[in-house]
Amino acid sequence: MEIWQQELREGFQNMEALLSYLEIPHSHIQEKFDSQSEFPLKVPRSFAERMEKGNPHDPLFLQVIPQLQEKLSPQNYQHDAVGDLIALKSKGLIQKYHGRVLLVMTGACAVHCRYCFRRHFPYNENSLNPQDTHQLLSYLQDNPSIIEEIIFSGGDPLLLSNKKLEEWVQILHQLPNIKRWRIHTRLASVLPSRIDDGLLRVLASFQKEDRKTILVNHINHPNEIKREVPAALRQLTSIGITLLNQSVLLHRINDQLETLKLLSEKLFHNGVLPYYLHLLDRTQGTHHFDIPETKAKELYAQLLANLPGYLVPKLVREIQGEPNKTLVTN
Repeated sequence: MEIWQQELREGFQNMEALLSYLEIPHSHIQEKFDSQSEFPLKVPRSFAERMEKGNPHDPLFLQVIPQLQEKLSPQNYQHDAVGDLIALKSKGLIQKYHGRVLLVMTGACAVHCRYCFRRHFPYNENSLNPQDTHQLLSYLQDNPSIIEEIIFSGGDPLLLSNKKLEEWVQILHQLPNIKRWRIHTRLASVLPSRIDDGLLRVLASFQKEDRKTILVNHINHPNEIKREVPAALRQLTSIGITLLNQSVLLHRINDQLETLKLLSEKLFHNGVLPYYLHLLDRTQGTHHFDIPETKAKELYAQLLANLPGYLVPKLVREIQGEPNKTLVTN
């Protein structure tokens, strides 16, 4: 078993254990948090190590702890807020936008983010496996003129073994028109031990002169970029991978100018370009993370006034059925 797999197995999946580790008395939070959530708690120990002990308002803690508010059902919050199921072209293959397709490689994640827009996604019926290869290649080969980019997603695709990732690279290298591989992952920040020599060798094999690899991180708060995380990010840049970051704008977590400003600066210092700042996808169970669009616009204007343009991510919302991300502007 690899070190990262052992760390994943030893992570927190019980609220009492996490609260005990963080020295947060259950009596302080029992009226707010849900120990019986259908979307279970899952937190790698390395991520918990970056949380402030004794602080139930820690921004990393609030991203992962199940809250009773998740059981409420406000209007306009859906199970499939971004239209993934409508855009399924075959099992595990989603195409919403021109020129690129997204592959649901696994339903597994290293951490269960409470604002996740795929928390209700039916992974059992819609994750790719080897017997789906023929159907997948048939779709991609039948549409060669419009497919130039493959997006590895999930769940988290980097939870697949190195052997499995290599198999997928060999399969998809059969497609001559692919110009870019894009990998969406949370692991560099929540489980940095996954960025080991074996994975780096696999990712290096993605690279060819005519095919570039982009790794899109998902980091929401500057406190995530501590301990082993900067080294993991530098290792990825050392093999020529382009690193981007997308964040979600979250109430009480990163909806302050100084937090967003510091996040962009720390990302760039570690070789990552801020890419998207998403307004919350209105998925059932996530409404308590949302902020008014007027506040988002005010924050964004402040970011523009306080950072050089290359450090300001695009403020966007995903609207079901639209042919692209929708820019949120004043």
